[in-house]
Amino acid sequence: MIGLAPGTRVWLAAGVTDMRKGMDGLAALAQTALAEDPFRGHVFAFRGRRGDLVKLLWFDGDGLCLFAKRLERGRFVWPQADTGTVALTPAQLSMLLEGIDWRRPTRTWRPEIAA
Repeated sequence: MIGLAPGTRVWLAAGVTDMRKGMDGLAALAQTALAEDPFRGHVFAFRGRRGDLVKLLWFDGDGLCLFAKRLERGRFVWPQADTGTVALTPAQLSMLLEGIDWRRPTRTWRPEIAA
């Protein structure tokens, strides 16, 4: 996982994105569809139609970085809306990239009583 600076926001583009787009196409999409500046250091996440491929666009201060991940099994959990954005925390982004449902994570164990 990339080391994000404090205050970095993670934006998910709701709906389906054409995964043939590269850095420039996704940066233009961040500016037009998401109404955000892709050169401010925030992370932008885009998902393909099948749901098993996600691309992240991030400006690290020197240039744009494009990361892609494809799940061999399963699908990335994505908002149901067709348009708009969703802001995530870096922890939720980590869960998303692992294929975990970041909307409702559950703990596997809870303490019952202390003594």
